[in-house]
Amino acid sequence: MTTDYTLAYGTHATPEDGRCAMEWVSHLAGEPHSDQPKCVSPALRAICIALNDGLDHQPRQRLRPLLTRTIGTANDGLDDARSWMAMDWLVREYTPTWLERAALREPAAALRSLPAVLDESALARALAPLERARLRARGARTADRSAPWTAARSAARETAWACAGAAAWAAARVSVSDLSGERARAAARATAADAATVIAREALPARRPRGRAATKDATRSILAPSVRDLRASVLVLLERMLPTEPVTLPRNSPPAAWEREQKRIFTRSV
Repeated sequence: MTTDYTLAYGTHATPEDGRCAMEWVSHLAGEPHSDQPKCVSPALRAICIALNDGLDHQPRQRLRPLLTRTIGTANDGLDDARSWMAMDWLVREYTPTWLERAALREPAAALRSLPAVLDESALARALAPLERARLRARGARTADRSAPWTAARSAARETAWACAGAAAWAAARVSVSDLSGERARAAARATAADAATVIAREALPARRPRGRAATKDATRSILAPSVRDLRASVLVLLERMLPTEPVTLPRNSPPAAWEREQKRIFTRSV
């Protein structure tokens, strides 16, 4: 089986143009060239595509050892569990991480102490603490509307969601796509954006960088450690969503063989 390869950003018309994570999976599973391999579960496909395109080149290569473990997961009946794992991560890991970095420890602790958000009733109970966290983060955010500060807020909002939050939501929305799921996503995203703005406000020099572009660059640099930590965390989430062992069937084994083997392994890991 191919082990020496490079994951490239985006989709590609032909293999000669490169292959992203899911295009490599299609190749390894003996399917036609595509970023929508039929052998991969929708939740895993969604999170892998989001990570492939959200990570920079070197971090993107960290997906490589995980890819063969996605093969054969399409019909294992576990996508609901995967989606809820991603939703739980958004509520109890992603959001409180940003709150903690902004010194908003009380709402962060309230979210971390919630029972695992793995079904609709648990999500319903999580919405009120999420909304309280959102209000606390909004209250801590500065009301400065000068042009440089607007640029910093814009960069903080974009940076906080990309790519860990966006990747987890891509997986969560496969099965958690109702109004409660959307409310939780909106609250998590807004809370993280405001908390990231608070972090940037505290760290930017009194004399802010000249111009919008310089201010955005400085904001991204300030937030980079939190972004790196959350990207590492979402990769751990992806590993938890995968079977516990790689399958070593020959590359051109029929899809049914991959599915049987992956289901046998994966049912022990969720």
